[in-house]
Amino acid sequence: MMTRHFDHIDLRVRDMEVAREFYGKLLPELGFVRESPGEDFHTFYSAGGDKPSEFFCFSEDKDHQPNGTRIAFWADTRKQVDRIAELVRKAGGKTLEGPEVCRDYSPGYYAFFFEDPDGNKLEVCCRESPIIAE
Repeated sequence: MMTRHFDHIDLRVRDMEVAREFYGKLLPELGFVRESPGEDFHTFYSAGGDKPSEFFCFSEDKDHQPNGTRIAFWADTRKQVDRIAELVRKAGGKTLEGPEVCRDYSPGYYAFFFEDPDGNKLEVCCRESPIIAE
């Protein structure tokens, strides 16, 4: 049986320094607590110790153009969504929406939508009623 459902997110950004500042504030709050700066890739790992861990990394592409793809991060509570929304506001997130209940999504879906400084679409959400695959 699988114990993980994704390995990593590999995002492109136009400016590595701007991304380091923004994601250096956001990702630790989402559980990506081990930072590994690099020349070509900047990586944040979840707490993994001696086990493989999920990671979020980004690399610079001066010609990067954001698109409609959205990355959604899990939050355990609405309070956590609210706290991260405030952090994103202070860190320079753009196109801020919410936090709000999204009745059209699923019962109890509470989310904050935003863009990073490069226009990549992100979200932090809490599901009070889980989605169960049939």
